[in-house]
Amino acid sequence: MKTAKIPPELCVRCRGGSLLCGLPYCPIVSRSFKSQVVSSLESRVLEGSSPPSIFVGRAGYPVINVYVASPPVKGDTSLYESPSRWLSLALDEFLVLRYSLVRGGIRSRVHDASNPSGELYNMQITALSSAPIDIEVVFSRPPSRRIVFDDHSPPFGPSAPLERFRFGGNPRIDRVVDRVYLDRDLKASEAVWRLYSRGVDVSKISMILSVGGVGIGRRRRIVPTRWAITATDKALSDRLVSLVKNYPVIDRYYVYVRRVEGNLFTAILSPDRWMFEWGEAWFPYSTWNLWGSDPVVEVDYELYGGRDSYPDIGGCYYASRLAVAEHLYRLGRQASAILWREIYPGFIHPVGVWFVRENIRAMLSSEPKGVFDSLDDALRFVSGFLRVPIDLWISRSGLVRIKRSRKIFEYRGSSR
Repeated sequence: MKTAKIPPELCVRCRGGSLLCGLPYCPIVSRSFKSQVVSSLESRVLEGSSPPSIFVGRAGYPVINVYVASPPVKGDTSLYESPSRWLSLALDEFLVLRYSLVRGGIRSRVHDASNPSGELYNMQITALSSAPIDIEVVFSRPPSRRIVFDDHSPPFGPSAPLERFRFGGNPRIDRVVDRVYLDRDLKASEAVWRLYSRGVDVSKISMILSVGGVGIGRRRRIVPTRWAITATDKALSDRLVSLVKNYPVIDRYYVYVRRVEGNLFTAILSPDRWMFEWGEAWFPYSTWNLWGSDPVVEVDYELYGGRDSYPDIGGCYYASRLAVAEHLYRLGRQASAILWREIYPGFIHPVGVWFVRENIRAMLSSEPKGVFDSLDDALRFVSGFLRVPIDLWISRSGLVRIKRSRKIFEYRGSSR
């Protein structure tokens, strides 16, 4: 099997997005497609309640596919697009839920956001809706079995080109969302912050951003879903970190641990100025290390000045960074954060960065597992939960090396 020769380190770095192996397709994503049996709809008509749900692809950019999605059921379908509630579901339940979101798509230029066609306008209104909305979708052919797997966005079910799309009821749109959508003089970054500060969920904000629902006039753009998710996490965490840097530092080393299906999350919050590290260890027969024989560990970090490049580790970096920034903002304190995640055998489906964001949020909202006076004591405690030897984690960690150098306040620059 040729795919067995792909170095697992390459898969961890690529995550199906860049095809670094040189193949014309990702064998891991292809494997996920083939392992799931999703029946095609026999009818070309779908009637259901969209949660609401929108997906924007990136293939062919700047001419891309924009999809409205709905399960073939009516009623309260909000659970289908509610990351905070997905944590209560078993992985199989979550996948079945998401696979049942059937998509109808249109081809659009990214610049069409400011002057949308009728179908694209309806998709924008769907994205704005604060509650499930009844829709009727007519496909040009029965939906295929193809499923969307992506390391950034949650999975989606079958799709087909959209021939007609209309509402079966009136969308319910919150006032702040409506005002931001109608304000053509408001920058996208300010719109994102305004929505967030008024309590709009992060996943909802990224959906509105993806359909071109925010931004200045003709500069509005449709944004592929995976880009919109990371852009939202980054923009919000940047804003929160800038505020957190004005707060006093915490007094001791706080350690948090969370075990969840096939994963372990750990965090050490240190009494230092803001710095941040996110690390992942993919074990053999986990999503991005299906054919390796040893865990693959990857780490990215930033110093007080932030990063000047996109992290190799991908969108999970900014999803976890947002969760940490939110926690410190609520505390009114500043800290340096080292977060490590281990992904164990059997966790083989890409589920999206929501999984990281929501689990880190849940972990930090609980009581710390331990409080210590030194970094070494905190690391020794964390090693009791990790399966990867602590020496390997430490050897890959940028922040542990810096903290142990005793020159922490000399590091005022950006990332490595």
